[in-house]
Amino acid sequence: PREKICPADISKEIAEEMVQLSKAAFRALELRDFTRVDIRMDEKENIYLLEINSMASLGPTSSYVYAAQVAGYDYVSLVNKMLDIAVIRYFSNSVIPLQDIENRIVSKKAPLSVRIRGYLRSHQQRTENLLREMVTINTYVRNIDGVNTLSSLIWKQLNQLGFHQQVIPQVEVGNIILFSNIQEQEYDILLLAHLDNNIPFKRQVHFRETEQRLYGTGIWANKGGIAVMIAALQSLRFSRLLKKTRIGILLTTDYSLYGRLSQSTIKQIANNAKIIIGLKGGNLESSVVTSRSGASLYNCQMNLEKAEKAEDVSSATASFSKLLCSWSELTNEPEGIVVSPSETEIKSNIADLYAHGETLLSARFNKSEQADDIDGKIKAAVKKVMKKKVRIHIEGGVRRPPMLKTPNVDQLWQRVKKIADQLDIRLIEEHRWSSADISFIHNSAAIDGMGLVGTDAVRKEEFILRHSLLDRSLLMAMVINDINK
Repeated sequence: PREKICPADISKEIAEEMVQLSKAAFRALELRDFTRVDIRMDEKENIYLLEINSMASLGPTSSYVYAAQVAGYDYVSLVNKMLDIAVIRYFSNSVIPLQDIENRIVSKKAPLSVRIRGYLRSHQQRTENLLREMVTINTYVRNIDGVNTLSSLIWKQLNQLGFHQQVIPQVEVGNIILFSNIQEQEYDILLLAHLDNNIPFKRQVHFRETEQRLYGTGIWANKGGIAVMIAALQSLRFSRLLKKTRIGILLTTDYSLYGRLSQSTIKQIANNAKIIIGLKGGNLESSVVTSRSGASLYNCQMNLEKAEKAEDVSSATASFSKLLCSWSELTNEPEGIVVSPSETEIKSNIADLYAHGETLLSARFNKSEQADDIDGKIKAAVKKVMKKKVRIHIEGGVRRPPMLKTPNVDQLWQRVKKIADQLDIRLIEEHRWSSADISFIHNSAAIDGMGLVGTDAVRKEEFILRHSLLDRSLLMAMVINDINK
């Protein structure tokens, strides 16, 4: 018998084709957890899937274990990965007596990551229940009672961990909350999240679950990240490490208003923190955000004055449509610039002789100096289409600056990536086109997207991948502990 050759001596294109065929077969047969696919290829590079071994040998010299080692899994991490997925599927909806198991496995003799992983596994259901409770609360930005109810629920969890809270009262929205586990206001790490969203009660998607996903409004955008944070802090307390790190937690309540009321508070508190971590969700590729686009927002209204004939109505609507097109043409994606009208409405009538329109104009940019250039071009376009009887009013401007990938950010990213690799947790770097409150923080070590893996792109029915709750909580706990070192 020949020695194993792994990875195989084949081209990347053939390897990728084999991977995709294997995944397709795995899904078609509705398999779970792990498998080994046996493949043959002829001299013409035709690929044949011979069989799928749904219970591949786990012997130390088996092909499956050998391939896993080449992929970076030692035997312990390979088995743990299988257990993580199975525990979530079979035990997350039931209360199981794991205390004896926990006492044996999660001992002080075991590595910290093993102790924390064991704790998180045994409390998976508690964390999912908390997430369900948070998602059930409607936290539309104008629903002040709902936003404050969510902050009270979080306070109950953090109070048990020795945190105290400082309330920053707000009248227009819910109260901004700062939690910390120290009396002074200098932090090793500041965790940043928001309580509000832009989904009113009538459009709220309630919590529901499948074997692999959890759904609900806010579950990816903000509430999942808060659940990750709480689970991580609970596991650190269990390991008697929580008090060793000075932690601040800032929860804002005007995210949907582009941080208009909280940005000065964010800047002030962030100045007292060595590291800032945002709790927005990571994308389906399991990303962490190291840079973000800035955002400008405008409201533009058109009105036809003193219309005398039908042609005036036609001319007014044409002018407004031309304006929308000229703005869209400002988009230059290679330069990191996107300009797009939304929520556009035009109403006109050639019999009654009226025409008026309105649009929200959103601009994204990756450099602060681009914002002024875009602003000038947007307003110059208005002047070009302005006619004697057509009146156009525009207001707005920069709402958030871009989040830049500075050397401090890159250093923190590399630190987090190294920890993720050690834990065998997939992590990639992402530039996100949307802006966020973390964009107000400059020249600090700051990353975002450390919440749950998922998306909100499909009809605003957000979801997260269920298994990421354990992975991201473990990663968060280990990052906080590493910062303490």
